[in-house]
Amino acid sequence: MLLLDPFFCLSRNQRNQFIISYPRPAGRPQHSSNPETISKISIRMGNCWGTTPVTNHNSPTPTKPSTPETTRNHSKENGLGSRSSSQCKAKEDDKFGMGMEKKGKDEIAMISAAASGQIILAPKLFTLAELKSATRNFKPNTVLGEGGFGRVFKGWVDEKTYAPAKVGTGMAVAVKKSSPESSQGLEEWQSEVEFLGKLSHPNLVKLLGYCWEDEHFLLVYEYMQKGSLEKHLFRKGAEPLAWDIRLKIAIGAAQGLAFLHTSDKSVIYRDFKTSNILLDGAYNAKLSDFGLAKLGPLNGDSHVTTRIMGTYGYAAPEYLATGHLYVKSDVYGFGVVLLELLTGLKALDTNRPSGQHNLVEYARPFLLERRKLKKIMDPGLEERYPLKAAMQAAELILRCLESDLRIRPSMEEVSGILIKIKDVKEKPKKSKSSCSDGSYARRQEERSRHQSPLQPRHGGTGYKVRAFSSA
Repeated sequence: MLLLDPFFCLSRNQRNQFIISYPRPAGRPQHSSNPETISKISIRMGNCWGTTPVTNHNSPTPTKPSTPETTRNHSKENGLGSRSSSQCKAKEDDKFGMGMEKKGKDEIAMISAAASGQIILAPKLFTLAELKSATRNFKPNTVLGEGGFGRVFKGWVDEKTYAPAKVGTGMAVAVKKSSPESSQGLEEWQSEVEFLGKLSHPNLVKLLGYCWEDEHFLLVYEYMQKGSLEKHLFRKGAEPLAWDIRLKIAIGAAQGLAFLHTSDKSVIYRDFKTSNILLDGAYNAKLSDFGLAKLGPLNGDSHVTTRIMGTYGYAAPEYLATGHLYVKSDVYGFGVVLLELLTGLKALDTNRPSGQHNLVEYARPFLLERRKLKKIMDPGLEERYPLKAAMQAAELILRCLESDLRIRPSMEEVSGILIKIKDVKEKPKKSKSSCSDGSYARRQEERSRHQSPLQPRHGGTGYKVRAFSSA
């Protein structure tokens, strides 16, 4: 099995892009004017990577979804309507579409509501003309972001009909438009429609609609005002998030993963990272980008075997080594993100000193003791957090990062622990004037001695500044 060297993902200044071979699916998309399906996969560095494929039991041949009306009829036949889940079960081994294997609509329809989530009807089928109008013909000044799939534009639609609206009126939406040369577009576009188009939960971003015309693949999401967690943690000049906000985000993301994992047919997210956690105006976290998501193992199997894809620094070791994807592989990725929330440092950063490039490897020893933990806590927090809560979070991180996946907690357990941690309140600190016995000076001296090499002194005041804040 070939593993790509992480050098290619991380060295932006050396090479901007790499291409690997990817076999053409057996069937062609229906009603597509493009006679060829994807034959290569071109992925922007630092976002995603891939390897040559291994046996994959859960990947469908790309198939164009039907219109919303047709899909609603399908949903009744598959269990979303009047038929029972047992009736759906009988169709578990059926195939849908052109060569679609077990990740078809039959199985998606069988995913039950859990943890305040629910099954929803199909999203709206937009025309390309409608989305051009909503985004002012995809003007550059409407770009919200860019990734391996393509660009994301801000648009405006009517709240009730989703018809294009004038700027500033109606409802803001995010329109993801695939790049013409993006070979990951078709497969990941379909995965997004299959998962987000049928699952609803407060901590999953809403897919409002989609469009497929010729070689254009587009997805329409609810607009998330605060952007990605990655932006708030790592963008230069970003205002540091308060401790309570960080925990709120962690809890929301954990509950989103827990919902996916505990569905009747569990969903493995596979690419949990800060850039895929979006925040609304109140810093409520929602998982986005289901392009790499997979249905969980079937028939009592422990894992899904698939080609290795994801993001370096977040992928679980057992998945990297074997291509075996477990539900608890997501738990490892969550542990990495929680560590980033605590430290304010990226999972991988070659700009850090030697031996500190990989955050998990570097930080693991510091998570064991209180005094050591303080050395790697994000200086942007300015020590405004309960040390007891930080220590409990560190213990949870270590459990999530266990090399033996059987020891890792479930995401339901993780969510419960984080809620308890959030209830831990910070003890009030004594002011400088009240420390007449000299204890304040001693504490300042002690703090200075144990200061992290990643957190340089600033004016001798004991306050710290973010050492690495590049995006």
